[in-house]
Amino acid sequence: MMDTIFALSSGAPPAGIAVVRISGPLAGDALVRLSGSLPPPRRAHYTRLSDPQGELLDHALVLWFPGPHSVTGEDLAELHLHGGRAVIAAVEAALQGLGGLRKAEAGEFTRRAFANGRIDLMEAEGLADLLSAETELQRRSAVSLAGGTLSHTVEGWRERVLACSAQVEAVLDFADEDDVAALPSEFLQQIAVMHRELEDWLAAPRAETLREGFRVALAGPPNAGKSTLFNALVESEAAIIAPIAGTTRDILVRPVAMAGIPFSFVDMAGLRDESGDVIETIGIARAREEIARADLVLWLGPEGEGPQGAWEVEAQCDRTDHPPKQNPAFRLSAVTGAGLEDLKVALIAHARGAMPKPGQAALGQRQRDILSEAAEALRTAEGCNDPLILAEHLRRVRVAFDRLVGRSSTEDVLDTLFGRFCIGK
Repeated sequence: MMDTIFALSSGAPPAGIAVVRISGPLAGDALVRLSGSLPPPRRAHYTRLSDPQGELLDHALVLWFPGPHSVTGEDLAELHLHGGRAVIAAVEAALQGLGGLRKAEAGEFTRRAFANGRIDLMEAEGLADLLSAETELQRRSAVSLAGGTLSHTVEGWRERVLACSAQVEAVLDFADEDDVAALPSEFLQQIAVMHRELEDWLAAPRAETLREGFRVALAGPPNAGKSTLFNALVESEAAIIAPIAGTTRDILVRPVAMAGIPFSFVDMAGLRDESGDVIETIGIARAREEIARADLVLWLGPEGEGPQGAWEVEAQCDRTDHPPKQNPAFRLSAVTGAGLEDLKVALIAHARGAMPKPGQAALGQRQRDILSEAAEALRTAEGCNDPLILAEHLRRVRVAFDRLVGRSSTEDVLDTLFGRFCIGK
C-alpha cells in the first residue's frame, strides 16, 4: 500500500491562501480527524480545522477528491488555509502527528499521477516545463505538451504500427492458408508515410532552445566592444568594462526575454593567438567552445574573420578611431544606442524562426533520441521485403513509442524527471 503524503502545494508563505495537499489511502481519514467530517466530493466546504487535542488550527476551505478520479489517481484532500507561516507549520505538525502520514518528496504527487495512469511520461515532462516557464512562448509550448498533443500523436502512430504488425504476423503465421494473401501493395507506402511524419517532428525546433533561450555569443578580439554591447543587450552592468585588453576572462551568460522570446546572451574573453596570461588563455579556449555551441554569433572582429554564419557587426561606430567594415550587417554604438534597436529587432525575428510556433509542442533530447530510433527502424523497414525482418523492425518502433509515453521506463529516467518538480507538485 502506498504511503499517504502531504505537502504545501502553493507558493512560499506568507500568502493570501496556502494550499496543503494530502494524497494516499489515509487522506480521507486525515480530513475527518482535522475537520470532523468528510465533505461531498469535489465541492468546497468551509470548516474549522483542529489538531488531535482539539486546539483550533484555522478556519479553512477543504475539498475531497476520492480516487481514482483525482489528479494523483488516489484519494486526495486539499486544505485551503490562511497563508501565514505559523498556520502552515501548525497544520503540517498536526498532520505529522496523526500517524501514517509523511511529507512528500519533490515531484511525488506528479509521480503518483504517472504511476496511476492519470498522465503519461511526456505529459509529465510538459508539466515540468510549465512549472519552469518564464516566457509566453515557453508557457504555450509546455501547455501543449502537458495537454497531450504529442502523446495523442504517438498513440496514433502506435495504433498504425500495431495494424501493420498484425498484417505481417498474419502473413508469417498463415502464409500456407488460402484465405490470407501476401502483404498489400500499399503496405510499404504506409510505412513511408509514417516515417515522413516522424522526420517532420524531428526537424522541428528543439525544446532546449525554447527552455534555455536562443543562445547568442558576442565574439571578437580584445577591446572590440563585446562587453559594452553585452551590457546594452541585457540592460544591466553585468560585464566589467575597461580599456585594458583581456579584462573579460571567463564566460558570462545572462538570460533575457525580448518580445516574449527567451535569449541567452554570452560575453567571453577576446580572441587572440597569443597571451602571456595563463588564465586568459583558458578563457580564450572556453570562448571558442561557446562559439561552437551558440545558435548565433555576433562577430565584432575584423571583417571576414568570424565563424561561418556569424553576423558581421561594426561596433563602436561612435569612435573616430574604430576600424570600419565594408559590408557589415549592423553598424551600431552601444554607448549612444545608435543601431541597437535594429539589431534587437533582427535578433527577435531570427530567433522566432528557430523557436517552436506558439502552442506547438517541442521535443526534448530524450524524446528526440527515442523518436530518432523509431524513425530509423521505419526507414529500414521501407526497403525490406522479408516479413520476418519487417516484423522485427516494427517491434522496435513499438518499443520506442512505449518508452516515449512511459509504458517502459527505467527508474533513473523517472528520478531525473520528477526531481525537477517542487515538493508539493
